[in-house]
Amino acid sequence: MGWPVELHEGPVGLRPLHARDLRAWSEVRQRSESWLRPWEATPPPPADPYTMSFRQMVRLHAAQGRADESLPWAVTYHGRLCGQLNVSNIIWGSARMGTVGYWLDVDLAGRGIMPTAVALGVDYCFFVAGLHRLEVNIRPENRASLRVVEKLGFREEGLRPKLLHIDGEWRDHRSFALTAEDVPEGLLRRWRSSRLAP
Repeated sequence: MGWPVELHEGPVGLRPLHARDLRAWSEVRQRSESWLRPWEATPPPPADPYTMSFRQMVRLHAAQGRADESLPWAVTYHGRLCGQLNVSNIIWGSARMGTVGYWLDVDLAGRGIMPTAVALGVDYCFFVAGLHRLEVNIRPENRASLRVVEKLGFREEGLRPKLLHIDGEWRDHRSFALTAEDVPEGLLRRWRSSRLAP
């Protein structure tokens, strides 16, 4: 897929996460901790006491990107790191699919940053990388994340009981998806048009 990849749309950017991002990443995560905690993946019991360092996470993301296993991006706004977008669990062969996950700085929510970032990533996945289907799984209570897929027109495909271990429990998730055929003109173009509509 040609990792590393950088993408931009106005003030919103996607780029690889770097070791030098530690301070900015830590500040955003600390500021947004209580807002993000209810939606964060947690290891199920028996919990592994090992915690990955930031540098190890950056190295792992880079290796997965080079191996075409995921597309891990830092999200930027006016050049400042403000979140992450990851297309993970990529399956090739006859499936050509992946799973989209994202988080954003609480102070920047509601500005259209994450829908723009997701649209950028989806278009890259469909029209450059060659994936066919992307899905997003969101807890039913996570209004902010639900608004992203609603704004972008992802199709809801149902409830997946106890799908992921989140915030200490196995949690139900609503599942949403898009295929390349759903957005022949590109998701970013559709998102731009929806923002201009009266």
